[in-house]
Amino acid sequence: MPAPLFEAADRPRAEALCRLTWCNPFLDERPALERASLGDQWQPAPSGVEWVDGVPVPPSNPNVAALLELATRLAGQARDRLARRAPSDRERIAYQELVFFVVFHRFADDFQKLIQQARARGAAALRCAFYERFRAELERWCPPAQPELALPYGTERVLAVFFQVRRAYAHIHECIIGASPASRKLRARVWESVFTRDLERYQRALVERMGDLTTLITGPSGSGKELVARAIGLSRYVPFDGARREFATDYLRGFFPVNLAALSPTLIESELFGHRRGAFTGALADRVGYFEACGPHGAVFLDEIGETEPAIQVKLLRVLQTRAFQRIGETEPRVFAGKVLAATNRDLAVEMRAGRFREDLYFRLCADHVRTPPLREILHDAPAELETLVRYVSAKIAGPGEAAALCDQACAALRRCLPAEYAWPGNFRELEQAVRNVLVHGDYFPETWAAEAPSAPAAASGGSTSAAPATGELSAEAVSAVWMSGQATADEWLRGYVRRVHRLAGSYEEAARRLGLDRRTVKKYLRGGPEG
Repeated sequence: MPAPLFEAADRPRAEALCRLTWCNPFLDERPALERASLGDQWQPAPSGVEWVDGVPVPPSNPNVAALLELATRLAGQARDRLARRAPSDRERIAYQELVFFVVFHRFADDFQKLIQQARARGAAALRCAFYERFRAELERWCPPAQPELALPYGTERVLAVFFQVRRAYAHIHECIIGASPASRKLRARVWESVFTRDLERYQRALVERMGDLTTLITGPSGSGKELVARAIGLSRYVPFDGARREFATDYLRGFFPVNLAALSPTLIESELFGHRRGAFTGALADRVGYFEACGPHGAVFLDEIGETEPAIQVKLLRVLQTRAFQRIGETEPRVFAGKVLAATNRDLAVEMRAGRFREDLYFRLCADHVRTPPLREILHDAPAELETLVRYVSAKIAGPGEAAALCDQACAALRRCLPAEYAWPGNFRELEQAVRNVLVHGDYFPETWAAEAPSAPAAASGGSTSAAPATGELSAEAVSAVWMSGQATADEWLRGYVRRVHRLAGSYEEAARRLGLDRRTVKKYLRGGPEG
């Protein structure tokens, strides 16, 4: 009977490592598998966000070196045993998974340098200078002369998928900031949009097929839908040609965003489908549309798709159904080979019931659905995330050298000007504007408060409020309460306002002081009404 591939003591560790090779790095499964592999050697990952030149980067993993050492030892042991006998299918797969883990992590820094160079230049290099080293390392583990150890796909395919995995990890971290539960959940969901939930199946069969799946991104305005689309679009598979030592295309130039709400129907068609010279007034030359320009490895992002007219919806549906289109003014069919990403802040179920959005188009869009959470949801679960997000915005606005100082100033101003439970109706877009306001003026008071609030609740209660400034305008806390109350009767409005001031004040006495009421009246409103 042949000796087992791994010693009994190593078998559970090897199984955990094999699963680690394919797991979603943004799920809690990842640290659990690391711990199962390393036992007492395992170290918890550092909390918080790492910054390089004002940009958040994937946190360093203190376990990678130990995991790589373990995987190398186990793979070497398995190779020696498989060289003396024919492996079973299960043994061959386990060995390949360990080899993938070893080779990927040995070249992780090389892949990361390609990403950093592309970011610095604004264009990705097609050449891969370390291809020969990569091929030699892979063939050392899987010699072509030993069929029992050979891989089911070529070296070029493995290189391209490894580079895609590294790109996806970097772009998802760059586009989705923070460590809140909502942010971690979103990162894991976006990873699945790139690779599906089964990375092993993706590598085996889906690398060239993911463009057929459309991704629909929904969420409130300003919640980062385009950032999610960019993370997915920039993480698409790009083949590698080993003979030419080149990738097929520059992945940074394969993402084409179009804001459909900002364009007329004719311009939408021209942007997406292209046009022939003379097809309409102003068409002075032939134009290649985004559906054609993106190629098989790019992505077209249709932002605000819920705003489109029925005629445009019909044409988009036809492209998704047939993967074909025509330029304006031509009859020659052209093939769309890329991926479509679409986004909307509208409730498409409501739009379909009202007849404003086609049901058949919706079902073509929703094979992959990603929801971006509002900022209030993120901060509700993790209030400390505000500082991380402000730090990121500060670096964008003032540069990395000034980011820390501006972050401290902005956080202090936001704590002073806004209540702790502020809902951030404008989401991340509003947060960016808030930091700009602090940079210029030193404070931030949302304009919507003054526009939507009544003059002062003191008039209804018959007293004056110390919470209101001398000008008669509401303070930040009072205006926030009014703004969040919605439509209500006068009594409902007052009860809601008193409750909110009481929550902010923390006691009956302080609430009464702010409201200009006595303590007993505050209690009566909190019990349900002013009577009694």
